[in-house]
Amino acid sequence: MDDYKEKILKVCNDSSKNTLMETLHIEYTDVGTDFLIGKMPVSPKVHQPDGVLHGGAMVALAESVGSMASYIFLDAQKFAIRGIEIAANHIKSVRDGEVFAKATILHKGRTTQLWDIRITDAQDKLISVCKLTTIALPKK
Repeated sequence: MDDYKEKILKVCNDSSKNTLMETLHIEYTDVGTDFLIGKMPVSPKVHQPDGVLHGGAMVALAESVGSMASYIFLDAQKFAIRGIEIAANHIKSVRDGEVFAKATILHKGRTTQLWDIRITDAQDKLISVCKLTTIALPKK
């Protein structure tokens, strides 16, 4: 995996051009045999009106990282990946800095995959816990 890490991250980051991921400044930063990590800056662009990180932005980060992880760990030539369910529990507020989402596979089925996504701050404090189910649809 280490031999391909930089190549995989480049593909992930290049695929974000002109997408929501680029709008939110999500960057994929690390990948392993069963996980992917992405980060997102926290600024007024992703705040709710009272100045804290919007829960929807955290969910967008979680789904982006989890879906990209499915793309990496499945045969993307044969399958299109779609998120079919996401659940999030927001635990702590963040006003600035960066947040990091780590997607780890819980179940890798042929059709559906289940991801645990932990969002933390720069001090590794837990901000949100998300669960994402993705589906692999055969390309026609």
